[in-house]
Amino acid sequence: MNKMSPKERAIKALTLKQPDYVPTMELEFQTTYELFHEEYYSGSEVESGISRDEIIDHNAKLFAKVLDYFDYAIAMVCRGVPSIPGENFDDTLISMMQKTKEYLKEDRLFMCHGDATYAIPDGNTMLDFVYNLADHPDKMKDRAKRMVEKELERDLRLMKAGFDGFALCSDYAFNKGSFLSPAMFGEFIAPYLEELIREQRKMGAYVIKHTDGDIMPIIDQIVDCKPHALHSLDPQGGIDVATIKKLYGDRICLIGGVNCGLMQTGTKEQILESARYAMESGKPGGGYIFSTSNVVFKGMPLESYLLIYDYYLKNRDYL
Repeated sequence: MNKMSPKERAIKALTLKQPDYVPTMELEFQTTYELFHEEYYSGSEVESGISRDEIIDHNAKLFAKVLDYFDYAIAMVCRGVPSIPGENFDDTLISMMQKTKEYLKEDRLFMCHGDATYAIPDGNTMLDFVYNLADHPDKMKDRAKRMVEKELERDLRLMKAGFDGFALCSDYAFNKGSFLSPAMFGEFIAPYLEELIREQRKMGAYVIKHTDGDIMPIIDQIVDCKPHALHSLDPQGGIDVATIKKLYGDRICLIGGVNCGLMQTGTKEQILESARYAMESGKPGGGYIFSTSNVVFKGMPLESYLLIYDYYLKNRDYL
């Protein structure tokens, strides 16, 4: 088999085929300073005389360095997108994507956030949210529909600008079960998630559904919405990659499974065992992308991530 580009490798995995080797990605890599002694500009630097274009150029160059260093097949444009005062965020997002492509050695599949479904609310709004579900269900459904419609208008513009797809990152579950019961999930989230994904796919987008936690009570409904891939496969939520592969591996690409909690507090042996289990459970037959069960977050020891990346390099090939 000829060597594929990272983008080709990602598409093979997302469409349940077997590439030349297992692709890898992360939703975010937050430890750029620890690896490269460089940080992204926030965007506020324009107030001290650094131009908007210089900020985007700096951030795109650093992001491309991360993508090339780790051979990420999917470029998730998120971390490093600056907040330019007075500029529409999506304008900045598009500029960041386009400039990053100029610095890359190989093609990647470019994605950004694209969810519009209800997620677990924060503590300040949680009571209002659940009361509204009970007291004003029709109003909440109407709001859910309008959120999806608005997101799809945005997505069409992003696809025309050069994006390849979207990561849907509304979280639905805690470590012990879903936030909404399966019946309520089926009423207030699943129909709108299904519509969102269906219309994104009609645009030609590849769609990854991310959610942490114990999604087993609602996983059938998520898979039925037909995203290309399911991300996180959260061991801290009791999700077993081997079980998910057996039950759904012929319907959906699996991404993740390497325990982020262990990468913060575990031993070298525990970290490597988590990487081994995720890889050996997800890899067979294709349809798997190697990653942590969340993001490479600030504070995670860089050594822990480099440990699993070294494991990945030694075990990614399909023989």
